[in-house]
Amino acid sequence: MARSEAVRSGGRTILGAGANGCAASCALRLLQLAEHLFRPREIKGWQMDDVAVARALHVLSIVLWIGGVGFVTTVLLPSVRRLKAPHERIGFFDAVERQFAWQARVWTVLVGLTGLYMLGRLDLWDRFRHAAYWWMHAMIAVWLLFTVVLFVAEPLFLHRWLLARAKVKPEATFRFLEWLHWVWLILSLVTVAGAVAGTHGLLLFE
Repeated sequence: MARSEAVRSGGRTILGAGANGCAASCALRLLQLAEHLFRPREIKGWQMDDVAVARALHVLSIVLWIGGVGFVTTVLLPSVRRLKAPHERIGFFDAVERQFAWQARVWTVLVGLTGLYMLGRLDLWDRFRHAAYWWMHAMIAVWLLFTVVLFVAEPLFLHRWLLARAKVKPEATFRFLEWLHWVWLILSLVTVAGAVAGTHGLLLFE
């Protein structure tokens, strides 16, 4: 894969042109932001472990993010199905779920920043070459899936499409929404389980 070369000039970083240059520039800015947020600091006479702080924020954000998905999938959606008529379900669910959407955006951003920081700080890039660390690929894939849905698909078209479709086929639309959340939750839980087991020495496909 082509790599953009960074050149320092007058305090600015100049990256190669084209799509690779743009992607590298975005990744570099995110990494610089993460380094600024989590770099080691002296606090009241003791040295703060930047990796420990990043890992704690990473895990906390995942708990709140995936825990929210679990609540929506296993509690909120079944309750809406039981308590509301078919033509009322999507509108009611949208009003309630909207309160969680902004939180999910915050958690996914924190997960991305802390994860990127730990990858760079601990130099873990080589793990992506080995099938034993499949859960790292899965973490990136799940994070990208939710990020695209939350920041691109939902604001641009998904939200309006669901509301419009619910007016014509309310039952089928709600069933699709339930199925979609179950897929997201199962993928997330498999990834979390694989990551926890993998970081504690249970490596498959060695």
